[in-house]
Amino acid sequence: MNRSLHTTAAVVALMAGASQVYAADNAISDHAEMDLIDIAIERIQVIGKTTDRKHVIGSATRLSAEDLEIFKYQDINRVLRLVPGVNLQEEDGYGLRPNIGLRGSGVERSAKITLMEDGVLIAPAPYASPSAYYFPTAGRMEAIEVRKGSAAVKFGPRSVGGAINLVSRSIPEGFGGFANLSIGSDGLRTLHGVAGGTGKNIAGVVEVFDSNNDGFKSLTNGSDTGYDIEDYLAKLRLFTDENAAVQQALEIKLTKTDGDSNETYLGLTDADFEADPFQRYVASELDNIDTEHEQVQITHELQLESGLELVTTAYRNEFKRDWFKFHDLKNTVSEGCNKGQFVLDNPVACSTELSWLRGNADSAEGAIRIRHNARSYVSKGIQSVIAIPFTSGDLVHDLEISARYHKDYEDRLQYNEQYTVVGGRLQFASETSLGSAGNRLVSANAWAFYVQDTISFGKWTIAPGIRFESIELNRSDWAGDDPERSGLENARETTNVNTFVPGLGIRYEVNKNLTLTGGIFKGFNPPGAGNPDAQEEKSLNFEFGAIYDNNGAYVEGMAFYSDYSNILGTCTAAVGCSDAEIGDQFNGGEARIMGLEFLAGYTAAFDGDWELPLYINYTFTDAEFGTDFEGSFWGDVVRGDDFPYLSRHQLTMSAGMNNDNFSFVLQANYVSATRVTAGSGEIASSDRVDGRVVFDLAAQYQVSEAITLFATIDNLFDKTYSVARRPIGLLPGKPRTWTSGVKFTF
Repeated sequence: MNRSLHTTAAVVALMAGASQVYAADNAISDHAEMDLIDIAIERIQVIGKTTDRKHVIGSATRLSAEDLEIFKYQDINRVLRLVPGVNLQEEDGYGLRPNIGLRGSGVERSAKITLMEDGVLIAPAPYASPSAYYFPTAGRMEAIEVRKGSAAVKFGPRSVGGAINLVSRSIPEGFGGFANLSIGSDGLRTLHGVAGGTGKNIAGVVEVFDSNNDGFKSLTNGSDTGYDIEDYLAKLRLFTDENAAVQQALEIKLTKTDGDSNETYLGLTDADFEADPFQRYVASELDNIDTEHEQVQITHELQLESGLELVTTAYRNEFKRDWFKFHDLKNTVSEGCNKGQFVLDNPVACSTELSWLRGNADSAEGAIRIRHNARSYVSKGIQSVIAIPFTSGDLVHDLEISARYHKDYEDRLQYNEQYTVVGGRLQFASETSLGSAGNRLVSANAWAFYVQDTISFGKWTIAPGIRFESIELNRSDWAGDDPERSGLENARETTNVNTFVPGLGIRYEVNKNLTLTGGIFKGFNPPGAGNPDAQEEKSLNFEFGAIYDNNGAYVEGMAFYSDYSNILGTCTAAVGCSDAEIGDQFNGGEARIMGLEFLAGYTAAFDGDWELPLYINYTFTDAEFGTDFEGSFWGDVVRGDDFPYLSRHQLTMSAGMNNDNFSFVLQANYVSATRVTAGSGEIASSDRVDGRVVFDLAAQYQVSEAITLFATIDNLFDKTYSVARRPIGLLPGKPRTWTSGVKFTF
């Protein structure tokens, strides 16, 4: 039986892996028998895969390789629809630079959650500049883990919402691999190949993921609006003999990702969206982001016969980008019509400037200003966790002690180019000096420690823990005409943050089918550098839920409540913030978020080999501000206003049929309407992103043991919908697209 053909979205619930928590009766013996590779997975990743979901305290979901194989999504947004409690704002239709939040934390460039790959912080500068303009290629991942709730003390620095960990390709036990070849709509071409194996004391794997397409949006000059991604991974692992008294392993991981996408922040007016949602204005025809990411990660693992485990990881990430994109207008003729968003919001008052953006009329000289948003990042550090399992009377302990030293920085050296619209095309006019549009260095040094003890006795498991973060943030600016930085440095006041983040998780096994779980913990997000008025984001968070698992029927429900004493907002170009300096922060004061997460799965068996798997997950989120304030990127806020870009209702359902050789799954995703700025009551049409229901379909056929044919259709019924009114104007969701291909396994 081919397991991948029998896995559907229902298995998201049934195969949600486990954390460091182990069954009380077998905690220490399980440690001693566990493979050394599994030890590393359990200790440094968010969930792991060796224990049943009901043994995990709090909210946890693990999308396994089988789950990801169903639709073969390359878009992380579509992947995370399968997880309750995740908030998403689509942007480019491909998930290249996603906006992800957890439990209402805020979605803006995924800056309010802890993002990791293989247990290592992966945002370009997780402390100094956490906005995730780099995101690991979802299509090459082996698993996706999402952890919310009381376990947040293990994963920082951002613990209000939770953590997402992307799990890269593991080394196969024997020699083997696969090659996926696929084509699809808009000229999609994807090659994904893996090969590796394990010998007596050495193992390794290499992976290639190469994907490109022409894009689903159109420019009048016929230019490409798609992307090109080249992603390479290599792992080498050395390890001791099985019978060695001290089990050790050393693993080296190297990744390199080159990306190039012709993407823009410039959307459309309502009228133009209605006429053709997939058109792009002439002013955006040169918009392009070019990125390079490299990672080196070295992990040492040690296990003693006593059960003591030590996992140490050193890492270095480098990321460079130049996002050459429309910024604003110059030499305008109408008052106030220099900002793109203002032009799109006022098409009558700014009719002349709108005609320039569209390319319908020749513009003033140098009217279209395009900025080289060029930045380089380095993130590096070393982290170690020691696990000490022991017993004390009837109590079984799994004590973890961890330390991490981390440094990162963001370096901006940007300039502008100005273009004139002539005959419906952009014509170069002038450029400014290097550094004139940003000459800044922001850096961070951070120590992080946590201690957590998972204590099991009888039917109870409790996990008290505490995290300590000590952060130093610095920012320096130089004159716009000093790219060499040889002149006077404008160093802002150093920001120092020292905070404790405690948490407590509890689990009670009512019987073999029903488990209750809950917890309380402090939420924390650090402020940015050089903002003396910005305070850290703090909240007190509660959760409580139940897990029922019986003969293939799985049900999980979790209620959560977050009480913010201060919520923090950051001005970025990605959220359309133009009235303040990019990087400025706003204290939002008190706020509260509450909600419900629910998921269920069941597989019905028929006569013969056929199965009918069913799955549903639902998230309800209610969030409101508790303080009046003005002049932030949320807009002018009145106490009781709802959060922007946060859907109250999200629902994903799927049903399928499969046997030994064939499977298909139909999935429906519903997202309710959202407001663009904070407010209450009925949402005005100009401040609204409508709700939508989108269907996806996937099918596979097993030709032989080595060959599988597959096909998917995203947005099956070709629903036309908008996903955002930011950064500048309405942006469309992806139309109906198809993919088909073949997988060779060896």
